[in-house]
Amino acid sequence: MTESFRRSGEYENPQGHGHEAAVPPQSAYPQQQHSAAPMNPVAPVNPEWPPPPAQPPVFSGPPPAPAAAPRKRARGPVPLLAAVAIVAAAIGGGTAYGIQELTGPDTVTASSSTSTSTNVVPSADKGTVAGVAKAVSPSIVEINATSNAGESTGSGVIITSDGEIITNNHVVSGADSVKVSTSNGRTYTAKVVGTDSKKDLALIKLENASGLTTAALGDSSGVQVGDQVVAIGSPEGLTGTVTSGIVSALNRDVTVSTDEGGQQQQQQGGNGQWPFEFGGQQFNGDTGSSTTTYKALQTDASLNPGNSGGALIDMNGNIIGINSAMYSAAAGSSSSDAGSVGLGFAIPINTVKADLATLRAGGSDS
Repeated sequence: MTESFRRSGEYENPQGHGHEAAVPPQSAYPQQQHSAAPMNPVAPVNPEWPPPPAQPPVFSGPPPAPAAAPRKRARGPVPLLAAVAIVAAAIGGGTAYGIQELTGPDTVTASSSTSTSTNVVPSADKGTVAGVAKAVSPSIVEINATSNAGESTGSGVIITSDGEIITNNHVVSGADSVKVSTSNGRTYTAKVVGTDSKKDLALIKLENASGLTTAALGDSSGVQVGDQVVAIGSPEGLTGTVTSGIVSALNRDVTVSTDEGGQQQQQQGGNGQWPFEFGGQQFNGDTGSSTTTYKALQTDASLNPGNSGGALIDMNGNIIGINSAMYSAAAGSSSSDAGSVGLGFAIPINTVKADLATLRAGGSDS
């Protein structure tokens, strides 16, 4: 047994190189091959050869299902973003319910006026007369105008913090001096900036005023018959009187005097009543020969002499009209007939806003 193994694991040829009758070593020496074979069944590898490439395991059955990816835990902002997306979709689709739920009690409700979306009244007092009165009363003033004919009392609405006030032309027409009292009892001297007798409007300006509470001017085009309203003014000199009612009708034709004679009648023996004409009838006296007619909101809120120039307000605290004419029983009537009979009129606030630039420039009567 002189055979030896090559490093490659093959036997040397015992007959020499090139002998054709040589028998293959694996069949000629079965015992030596068996006894010399290593215990490991894997064939020995020549270290000089490169290792074979790695082969993936072969499966006879279907491939295993991939492992499920671990679920990521939702972080805090994700639910919020989802909620925002839902809300945005609701708003984009015009879902009024979603808007109301998100904005809470500050939105306009069906029971209140649809004239504007601005809400002046605090949420806790929304829809109440008390809430409207508390929010708007600081913006309503009493006006006392003095002329050669006497003295008249009316009301006005503060529209700028430095003292611009809207009122009726018949309240200040022909006045030599104008005094204004605010809700906190302070008194100012005012001058007439501009008048428009055809619309029965006037703009006055307080002297040395600042930091005043201004009223929110609404949109009278959205007012509907049946809307609840509040009136604030100074009837018979009773500053800050609050009454309430509804809008009774729209676009009523109201005719009033455009000359100073009407105011003089109010100041001298007219018992403070401003004459006007409606439906072919004259109320509170004779309107005279010089008159003008405008479209008005009709209300059953109690209005009395001194309410002229005051505010008609929706339940969100927005000014929707300037009270201008009201019917009260004439002097000499029985006590049972005295006072307001629920027939009042207001100049729509959109008419006022459209006339502001003219009034600030001196008015159409200048």
